[in-house]
Amino acid sequence: MTRENPKRARRSPTLRKDEEGRYANYFQIGHNAFEFLLEFGQQEGKIHTRIYVSPPHARMLCDLLADTLAQHARIFGAATTVPRVVEPTPKD
Repeated sequence: MTRENPKRARRSPTLRKDEEGRYANYFQIGHNAFEFLLEFGQQEGKIHTRIYVSPPHARMLCDLLADTLAQHARIFGAATTVPRVVEPTPKD
């Protein structure tokens, strides 16, 4: 009996015909004890997508992204780093 690799056992969900992908080049992440909030948008515009995930699912996403970036770097070379935009902290 062989065991399947858990990463290969995952199915890829399909988009419904009325759904479309959105481009994002601006991200914000927040968290509390119970969940992470991932926000996606465009630097010139507003946030267009908000996703809440549990801490274990945030770890899964982080690991998946790291694995995919490593694979991309092996094929295409290291990705360049874009300067990070930090929102100013409001003063009381």
